Amino acid sequence: MEIYFIRHGKTKGNLERRYIGRTDEPLCESGICELKAHNYPKADFVISSPMKRCQQTANIIFPNQSKIIFDGLQECDFGDFEGKNYKELCANKKYLHWLESKGTLPFPNGESHKEFVRRCVKAFADSVSMCEEYKKIAYVIHGGTIMAIMEEFAVPKKSFYDYQIKCGCGYKCVYDCKKITIAGEIS
Repeated sequence: MEIYFIRHGKTKGNLERRYIGRTDEPLCESGICELKAHNYPKADFVISSPMKRCQQTANIIFPNQSKIIFDGLQECDFGDFEGKNYKELCANKKYLHWLESKGTLPFPNGESHKEFVRRCVKAFADSVSMCEEYKKIAYVIHGGTIMAIMEEFAVPKKSFYDYQIKCGCGYKCVYDCKKITIAGEIS
């Protein structure tokens, strides 16, 4: 089956380079305009994170398409760093320690990388198993969620941060029920 992993459009928090995980913020005007200017592939079925920014993106890209909202596909819980940017955190000792760990430490009062990946992988496996009769599925989700799924399933194997993708962009993939092969980018 073909799977399109599409990161939601831009939000105000994205423009300000903030850690926006559990904050349920909507798309900003420039994010909406950018989505409308793209030409996205057609999908037989659409799966979205429950967050506003993903649901709005899915409705803009696939306005007449059947969609399901799937819990577990949300972005990482950034804990104490939520809603803040580098400038606001650069003097925070916990933040500096987290940076030094290259993102391997858990977010204070948030999720660890391991917990986040486990949650995303389970949600992907559960949701994709419901769609076996479809040939082309679009996931409208978060950058971190895409990175977690790709880190687990994509071949050739790469690290989490190798799968970063810009807002409104994504990956065209082939999924054989065991592994994901990237066939191109959606930009």
